[in-house]
Amino acid sequence: MKSLPTLGYTEVPYGEVTVLAGAERGAYPYGNSLLVRGSDGTLVIDPSLSLVAGAPPADLVLVSHAHEDHVAGLGQYDDVPVHTHEQDLAALRSREVMAAAYGLGGEAAASLDRMLREDFHVRGRPDAAGFADGAVFDLGGRTVTVVHLPGHTAGHCGFLIEPDGFLFVADIDLTSFGPFYGDVGSDLTDFEASVRRCRDIDARWYGTAHQKGVIEGRAEFRRRLDAYAAVVQKRDATLLALLAEPRTLTEIAAHRLVYRRHVEGAHVDPVERRTAAQHLDRLTESGLVVEVEPGRYRAAT
Repeated sequence: MKSLPTLGYTEVPYGEVTVLAGAERGAYPYGNSLLVRGSDGTLVIDPSLSLVAGAPPADLVLVSHAHEDHVAGLGQYDDVPVHTHEQDLAALRSREVMAAAYGLGGEAAASLDRMLREDFHVRGRPDAAGFADGAVFDLGGRTVTVVHLPGHTAGHCGFLIEPDGFLFVADIDLTSFGPFYGDVGSDLTDFEASVRRCRDIDARWYGTAHQKGVIEGRAEFRRRLDAYAAVVQKRDATLLALLAEPRTLTEIAAHRLVYRRHVEGAHVDPVERRTAAQHLDRLTESGLVVEVEPGRYRAAT
């Protein structure tokens, strides 16, 4: 297996915040990182694969969440303190813990570990420290405040940078793919609460980790955020239509709520099953779906 090409990044300034825009508009496996300078120090947020070939110097690294595409460049900062939310800390400290969050077994798990090591250079950072919601990193004339936005992972966070008015929302990324909450530690209810929290934060710029880049203005951000959140309701509607006839979780997963038919890989079925299970739970709780016999569900009439 050959390592993915790093391809470099492009510096794009927003006030005194610099977006290190990844290759291919930051589409996975690449991503967008941030460089934030103050009078007393400099920090980098989410060192991506594009930083592997040459990363800017920094006094501190913050990681929005422990996924490989957000830490691939972390090896460029071996002597720099690194922090992430306390609920993602174990996964940042250990590659094995990070891999376990994907819920794969057997050869698929071994293949995932090889990918993390060889493609994304993930080694684990046992020295990493944790932070909590509301933690403030003062760089001198510029602050970075942690905004806990769980759901994608339990410790997923954004960062509000002042006085620039820049909110980095990481993997609440506004893509047409929609919210991803298919890992072992993901949570749909938390994700929706995080989307609502983002909607209430007034900023000048809203930066995403992938593809959509930076959105200027609260009104435009809210419009895109609402469209992004609506994908969850579309999945609910798709599931309800599918349950016109009784079906098992296995049958629902095979139909797919998340990935298109052409997408292949060992991760697809586990993600589809975990996603469908969360939708089933909430639709059952609301009375829109009933369990007609153990393990078989249909829409309520």
